[in-house]
Amino acid sequence: MTTRDDDRRTDVTSLVNEIQGHLLIAATRQEGHEAAARFSARFDWLTSHQRAELERQFEAEQLALARASWQRTAVRSAELRAEYEAKYLRLKGRLTAACLTLAAMAVPLGLFLAALRR
Repeated sequence: MTTRDDDRRTDVTSLVNEIQGHLLIAATRQEGHEAAARFSARFDWLTSHQRAELERQFEAEQLALARASWQRTAVRSAELRAEYEAKYLRLKGRLTAACLTLAAMAVPLGLFLAALRR
């Protein structure tokens, strides 16, 4: 595979991620709009202007809460990734050390056994 193929794959992945982000925001806005309409329906004494303003503020608050949640999730995801990468590197180092130790022990043992057979 060439660098050009890698670049295309990265571009496609970035595009898909961007589209997913837009769809997620659109769905969140729609959910916020529906929740705002349900909430404002309880207040039958509001004028249409007041109801629209209440719904607008409710939608904005819902979107802000969703974004804050996404940001916390992204931060936690990065923390977990760093933690697991560090654990993986330690485990890889220990496994490499164990394999080298076994190999270092196998050579003298093999020589010793070969000497016994003579």
